[in-house]
Amino acid sequence: MCTCPLTRRGLLAGSTGVVTTAAVARFEPAAAGQSRTETFAGTFTGVGTPDWHYLPVEVPRGVREIEVSYAYEKTDTGLGFSANVIDIGIFDPSGHDLGDASGFRGWSGGARDRFRISRRRATPGYLAGPITPGTWHVVLGPFAVVPPGVDYEVTVTLHFGRQPKRFRPKPAPRRVKGSGPGWYRGDCHLHTVHSDGRHTQRSLLALAREAGLDFIGSTEHNTSSAQLTWGRHVPDDFLVIPGEEVTTRAGHWLALGLPAGTWIDWRFRPEDDELATFTERVRGVGALAVTAHPFSPGPGSTWGFDPTYADMDLVEIWNGPWTLDDQTAVAAWHAMLVAGRYVPVMGNSDLTTRARPSGCRRPSSARRRCRPTRWCAGSAAGTRGSPSPARSTWRSRRAWATGPPAAGRPSAPVPPTSSTYASPSAAHRGASPRSSGRWPRWRARSPTRTAPPR
Repeated sequence: MCTCPLTRRGLLAGSTGVVTTAAVARFEPAAAGQSRTETFAGTFTGVGTPDWHYLPVEVPRGVREIEVSYAYEKTDTGLGFSANVIDIGIFDPSGHDLGDASGFRGWSGGARDRFRISRRRATPGYLAGPITPGTWHVVLGPFAVVPPGVDYEVTVTLHFGRQPKRFRPKPAPRRVKGSGPGWYRGDCHLHTVHSDGRHTQRSLLALAREAGLDFIGSTEHNTSSAQLTWGRHVPDDFLVIPGEEVTTRAGHWLALGLPAGTWIDWRFRPEDDELATFTERVRGVGALAVTAHPFSPGPGSTWGFDPTYADMDLVEIWNGPWTLDDQTAVAAWHAMLVAGRYVPVMGNSDLTTRARPSGCRRPSSARRRCRPTRWCAGSAAGTRGSPSPARSTWRSRRAWATGPPAAGRPSAPVPPTSSTYASPSAAHRGASPRSSGRWPRWRARSPTRTAPPR
């Protein structure tokens, strides 16, 4: 075993932010059944720490599986988040420049300390596929690093042998048979073991059905892996909308309604002026760009891009149990409406734990409060090659956010204001108030109903 030291090699062409690259780890060929291991070790000091640090791995022919593990000590701040975090992912020889989707092979952030990739199987968050000879890049993402810093050690093991049969993707169907125009309830911001969630896809679907939902959005952090396997689990009468939570260092956003297998890069900051590039890419495939929890207080979670959301389609103003940041988001949205700018909004659970998704039916408590449920007026049937069925619904303002699915209005109040709104279209024209200090009552448009069921 050899240790490849940390060395700075300047900026990586084609990427953004501060990027460094280590010396290449080269592996000697081996016979089938044998393995070779190399180790990278280094320190991120918190001074001049890069956004991304790449560890090049020269993979010879004859490799059937790549195994990567790493170790470091994160710091518990006692404030609900950790410091000295190191995220991890990997790119294959097809490329690792900004937006280079062809080379992306997976990302687990800080949720896992190891992963494996072969032609047929991969750890959740990673993409199965051929182990192509050439230079692979393990990518480290140091985050919230404070002096004196954090040491790390990354171990790469190549297992030699004949590659197995290829992986066969099975995405969720794009339509629900027998569905038509009507009101559907769902949650568009959920996580499984494919990123930082605790649910498998199967267990999350079971809870969604128990909660009375008709659809969910699959939005794993910075990876498209779950999109390729939902079809193994989803029943015929349930809709799964493929997506991704694009988790940048300056705010998160949902790419919602992507064609299965579509990956959106996250390696940019506001000063790179790349947000519009990727939101346009999302819209180009018929999907939506949704700002997520814009006032969430955690490091990297607060929206640091354009505060007018000029490049976005919607804003998530209610995220999980009602808290101060949701209240702030609603107040900011209200101020935008008063100023004459309307941006569609949504509410979601952002579920990662083993709690229930939107609209839990058990009695609420201080520890387990019901999360927002998304009602949409439209059809649950889409067609392959067409925009997401949800896209026209949200853009045409046929939507409603509530607490539990049976509720006709949200269970949490909004800040008292001088007015609430009869409908989004009327609101930004300065409509007369319908009541004061209560949740807006949207005048929905549906071929079958004029309001969500109560």
